[in-house]
Amino acid sequence: MDWGLRNRISKIIVPDTGRSVMLAVDHGYFLGPTSKLEVPGKTIMPLAPYADAIMLTRGVLRSSIDPSICNSVVLRVSGGTSIVGEDLSNEGIITSVEDALRLNASGVALSIFVGSKHERQTLLALSELVNEGSKHGMPVLAVTAVGKELGKKDSRYLALACRIAAEIGANIVKTYYCDDFEKVVEGCPVPIVVAGGTKVTEKEALELTFKSIKAGAAGVDMGRNIWQSENPIPMIKAVRKIVHEDATAKEGYELYRKLSKTK
Repeated sequence: MDWGLRNRISKIIVPDTGRSVMLAVDHGYFLGPTSKLEVPGKTIMPLAPYADAIMLTRGVLRSSIDPSICNSVVLRVSGGTSIVGEDLSNEGIITSVEDALRLNASGVALSIFVGSKHERQTLLALSELVNEGSKHGMPVLAVTAVGKELGKKDSRYLALACRIAAEIGANIVKTYYCDDFEKVVEGCPVPIVVAGGTKVTEKEALELTFKSIKAGAAGVDMGRNIWQSENPIPMIKAVRKIVHEDATAKEGYELYRKLSKTK
């Protein structure tokens, strides 16, 4: 890899641990003003110091984030559909690599919908993004989205989607945790981060984090299970303890409860 590409990846995946706690706050690009994310800056800024990277759109970055933050940014660059539309998989590239460079992004993220009727266009969009990213030393994170119509989260499907993303050239892959997740990791030659998914209890989210790391994930990209928590800062600190300090799910939950009481 070129120095610039390696440098940007090191700002997403911490070299000391080889892992990452990403804060996903890009939901508005297809969900609109999601609960607890109605005013983006109010939610994101208090959590930013505890995230290794924040994943968001250029619109929210420009309008709501203080430029003095030290976090690395992974810019969501795919879109074009909404939750009320006919098909979430009908996405395309909506932000250029050049604009990502202007915003000092450390990476760009795009969803692929393997198995959907728009599979080909999303995979070709990933290829195009990898080509452009390679020219500028910009890492590409491929998100193995499932959409409303797919809903598949078994190891066979996710291993297929992750491997295809890596074969096309993605530097990092974001996917879902599933049974036999070790097989998904084994079949993907680039780092995998696990999506937080739908809102669950804090205890369940920390168990998901622990199981993901234990199975070989390079980290998590968690959104609603952090910023929709009753105590978001204690929650992200507990996630960090599991990801970067090899704490158990129980130890993470104990830290969450302790910090929540202190708060």
